[in-house]
Amino acid sequence: MLGTAPPATGRAWRPWRHSVGDDLAGSNVNRSYSLAATCIAIFTFTLFFLYPRFERGEINALLFQSTLVVMGVATFSFVFASFHYYCSSLGSRIDDAEPDLYSRRGDRFWLLGCTLLFLDPSLILFSIGLLAVGSAWFALWLVYVLFVIRYVSRLQTARREVSSR
Repeated sequence: MLGTAPPATGRAWRPWRHSVGDDLAGSNVNRSYSLAATCIAIFTFTLFFLYPRFERGEINALLFQSTLVVMGVATFSFVFASFHYYCSSLGSRIDDAEPDLYSRRGDRFWLLGCTLLFLDPSLILFSIGLLAVGSAWFALWLVYVLFVIRYVSRLQTARREVSSR
């Protein structure tokens, strides 16, 4: 779909293109910000309830600190995904090849954030000593990782084939 630029912009005119990809990129920005906010809420909740136990030595210090690091990396992965999805939505304001590059980077950051976000409950459960429940969560996380390894590579291959046409 082509739009027209107002005649008095003072810039070189390029037709404005709007596509479903622009809408998808905007939705991805919103989803990623929401997930980053969720990570911050979980991080705050974890600190509020577990830090006093950490200070008293009632929980595994290494696992607790690892949990906080995982939450930090997941949060910033979602923030970086939002940034890249936003850049991919700029459309005609950037070179034609860049939106796909930004979108792929956003997908990778989003996947990293989700993977770490799903790891976090097992780390919390292990750190408070609930080994059986933590093991169940960790087993489910491993199934998720195997699923991602198996299917994400297929999706990337299909995406490359479509973009090369």
